[in-house]
Amino acid sequence: MSEKDAKGRTTTKGSTAGDGFALRERLRVPGGKPMDLASYDTRETPSGPRDKEAGLAAMTDLATPLADLQERLWAASTAGDRRRVLLVLQGMDTSGKGGTVKHVIGLFNPSGCRIHAFKAPTPEERAHPFLWRIKKALPQAGELGIFDRSHYEDVLVARVRALAPAAEIERRYDEINRFEKSLAGKCVTVIKCFLHISYDEQRDRLLKRLDRPDKHWKFHVSDIDDRALWPAYQQAYELALERCSTPHAPWYLVPADRKWYRNWAISRLLLEHLSELDPRYPKADFDVEEARRRLLEQ
Repeated sequence: MSEKDAKGRTTTKGSTAGDGFALRERLRVPGGKPMDLASYDTRETPSGPRDKEAGLAAMTDLATPLADLQERLWAASTAGDRRRVLLVLQGMDTSGKGGTVKHVIGLFNPSGCRIHAFKAPTPEERAHPFLWRIKKALPQAGELGIFDRSHYEDVLVARVRALAPAAEIERRYDEINRFEKSLAGKCVTVIKCFLHISYDEQRDRLLKRLDRPDKHWKFHVSDIDDRALWPAYQQAYELALERCSTPHAPWYLVPADRKWYRNWAISRLLLEHLSELDPRYPKADFDVEEARRRLLEQ
C-alpha cells in the first residue's frame, strides 16, 4: 500500500528503511561459503505475498514508489549527483531474465533506463579483455542499468564449455570482484539477482514454447543440449555465487519457478536499494517567484 512519509515522499508500507530491508537480507547469498543450489527451494516464497493474486496486487502497490524513486534519481543527476543503479540478471535459460525486464523494468520511465542483453561475444569483443564490453554498457549518472546476462557468462559458459584455460577462468573471479568494487567507488549500486529455477520447470517452459508458434522464435535446439549439462552449470553458478557475493556487490538468490514471485521479489529489491539511496529533487537554480510573476504577466 503506497503512502506519503513525513517528508512527503512516496513510499510503500513495509518496504522502506524502517523495516530493516527484510527481503534483501533474506535473499542475500553469504559469500565465501560453499553453495548447494539443490538445497534452495525454487518454488519458495520466503517473504512477502504468498499466492499469485496477492503477488500481482503487491506489484501494483510497488509501481508508484518505484517510479517516484527512479524519477528522483534521474532528476538528481541533472544537478551533479553521480549515483546510478545496475541490476544484473543471471539464470539458466527460461529462468525469466527477459520476463523480468518486461514486467519489472516496465514500471519505470524508459528514458532513465539502459538495458543491455549480452549474447555470445563478437569477434571484436573477443579481441579485448572480457570486461571490455561490460564497461561500455554501464549506466550513466541517474540511470537504472539492466544487464540480461553479464560478465558472469565468462565464468559460467566459459567454464562449462571450456572456452578459456582453467587458470584464466580462475583469475576472472578476482578480476570481477575488483571490477565490482571499483563500481561501488564510482557511485554504482550493483544488485545481482540469480533467478533460481528447477530442472523440471525449465522443461515445462521449453515445452510451452514449442506449443505456441508465437514463441518458437524464443526456442533454440541448443537449449536441449544445454540441459544435458545442467549439473555442470549448477556447479558453475555455485562457484560464482560463493566467490563473488561480496559486501559491496552481494548476490541475491531469487526463487523463480513462480513468475509472479520472481517479479515481486526483484521489484522489492530495487525499491529497498533505491529507498536507501534516497535521491532528492534538485533545488531550483532560478528565482521561482520571479519566474511565476513573469508568466502571470504574459
